[in-house]
Amino acid sequence: MLDETVTLLRPVGPKELALIEASGMPAFPPRLPEQPIFYPVLTENYAVRIAWDWNVSTDGAGHVLRFAVESSFLAAYAVQEAGGRAHREYWIPAADLDAFNAAIVGPIEKVLSFGRPHER
Repeated sequence: MLDETVTLLRPVGPKELALIEASGMPAFPPRLPEQPIFYPVLTENYAVRIAWDWNVSTDGAGHVLRFAVESSFLAAYAVQEAGGRAHREYWIPAADLDAFNAAIVGPIEKVLSFGRPHER
């Protein structure tokens, strides 16, 4: 029996997207030392807001990725609210990212992209 899945989203900038695309879209790259937590989000609206407000303003472009994760893996983590009920996400420690990646079912899909008009 196939494990049930949860659909999550991840806002990323162009550098992280390039790493994911270079790998064929099966997994997320390791966190940098200054990134102790990997935070996939629960709603597209929240992912869009981060991609636009953060990634576009700091990196010139932002992208929203969608993917499914085995619900049995996520059961070990509580959903966190980052500033309100509309801002819900999982906080996955960087040390658990390999296990998180192993729990991804199917490919990671790019669903939206944003950029400054001259950088699209």
